[in-house]
Amino acid sequence: MPYEDRARLAGLWQAEIDLFRAQRPRSAQLFAEATPHLPDGVPMLWMAKWPGPWPVYVQSASGSHFLDVDGIDHVDLCLGDTGAMCGHAPPPAVAAISAQLAKGSTFMLPTADAAAAAALLAERFGVPAWQFSLSATDANRSLIRYARQVTGRPKIVVHDYCYHGTVDEAYATLDDSGAVVERRGTIGAPVPPSLTTAVVPFNDIEALEVVLATGEIAAMLMEPALTNIGIVLPDPGYHAAVRELCTRFGVILIIDETHTLSAGPGGMIARDGLDPDAVVVGKSIGGGIPAGAYGMTASFSALVRESLELEDIDVGGVGGTLAGNALSLAGIRATLSQVLTADAFPTMIDRATEWTVGVQSALDEFHVPWQVTQLGARAEYSFRQTAPHDGAEAAHADDFELQQYLHLHALNRGILITPFHNMALMAPSTTAADVERHTVAFREAVVSLFA
Repeated sequence: MPYEDRARLAGLWQAEIDLFRAQRPRSAQLFAEATPHLPDGVPMLWMAKWPGPWPVYVQSASGSHFLDVDGIDHVDLCLGDTGAMCGHAPPPAVAAISAQLAKGSTFMLPTADAAAAAALLAERFGVPAWQFSLSATDANRSLIRYARQVTGRPKIVVHDYCYHGTVDEAYATLDDSGAVVERRGTIGAPVPPSLTTAVVPFNDIEALEVVLATGEIAAMLMEPALTNIGIVLPDPGYHAAVRELCTRFGVILIIDETHTLSAGPGGMIARDGLDPDAVVVGKSIGGGIPAGAYGMTASFSALVRESLELEDIDVGGVGGTLAGNALSLAGIRATLSQVLTADAFPTMIDRATEWTVGVQSALDEFHVPWQVTQLGARAEYSFRQTAPHDGAEAAHADDFELQQYLHLHALNRGILITPFHNMALMAPSTTAADVERHTVAFREAVVSLFA
């Protein structure tokens, strides 16, 4: 257990609950009005997991701040869990989206923005053929189907404790015996995950080789660094070994950069010279509206296209009526060309470095046995002494009550960090003063726990 004084933690938690209740009466009123028709008062049940007796209701947001309905200004280091990585309401994206909305939002026909957005993505990620979706989840689902289509194989392989949206095949993990089982909390899985999925620990090349050698694997779907169980970075040489194994065994290598885009304008693929067969990005690229994209090498794209009959291409299980809509494409083009540009990332990364230094300074000052890891413009602390080497190590260090206290403590001081783990993300609009607010509040929280 990362923190042993549970009585002290319980007392601190109650004090923060009392402060939250006193500060947010208008949110309480809106919550009460919402509960008759919204389970737990929220439009998605996972929103009920935020700490506090009711959710904070947002009135408006701009850049890296939002104002709640009780008039409290917040530094937003969550940024929609990457969905608002470009900042809230970035003017170039708002202008492009508004202009397109006035002209029509969806036609089931292309606009000029589609080719322009595809060219921008091709330049960043090094694969030439692109298609669009409404989310990274949808993009991952499409690529899994295409990989099965062209390889004739039934399964995919993912990392233990990975995250790829709500893709059924990715809700698989390893139990203590090494068997593939449903991940804890999986809701209504359609089939046992062992039928569709193999699972290997992150950074374990030997385990991956054993799985790929079965000849059952159509695709490896991976984040280049784990991000949703805490940040887990790859060992030196890991990605090169993964690429070699996928090539040797004829497996399509799909890299999901939805969260790791924080590493730079072309994510870890461009920064580290990775060589996937397919790429997925989502959330952040649309300027705040639903958007996702997936890219393929010329050879993989040709195999896909040659395998499809024109007569059946609309009912094959890939895409949706709103996928590639004109509004999303306008947002993607503007965001990539004018907001999340190459020039924006150095400042974003500098802010993340300042955040990391601030957290580490408090940990060092009070000899707290936690660690902090940075990945470009995002960083995260975990309740263990050393950086995790795989997802299981990160998961075993979790402490839900401690995490909830730290999140509520920050929220009561006008700071929002990514829910359900201890991550902060920087937008182009995040300032050094924004980061300093977190540094001061985090040190205060550490004092409350350890001094």
